[in-house]
Amino acid sequence: MATRYVKATGKDRDGDITKLCNSGETWSSRSKLDAIRDIENNIHDYWVKWTSSEETPIRVVNGSSGKYLRTDRDNTSRNNLDDLPDC
Repeated sequence: MATRYVKATGKDRDGDITKLCNSGETWSSRSKLDAIRDIENNIHDYWVKWTSSEETPIRVVNGSSGKYLRTDRDNTSRNNLDDLPDC
């Protein structure tokens, strides 16, 4: 399994995450559905590095409208992937 670091996210009009990005990486951009499949099948894991010593995994969450990606930077229910710049 390879670790992939995410530095930006694509979002739709509603602000929902649609893709994960890290410019310069051969895997970037990766659609939300492909990233979910990667995580669930233990093919790749995705992380966000917030500071030089703080990083958090991106995980798959089963919501009322389907699966989505989230990371809990501050151990809250807030989706901190929204804090990343657009790609």
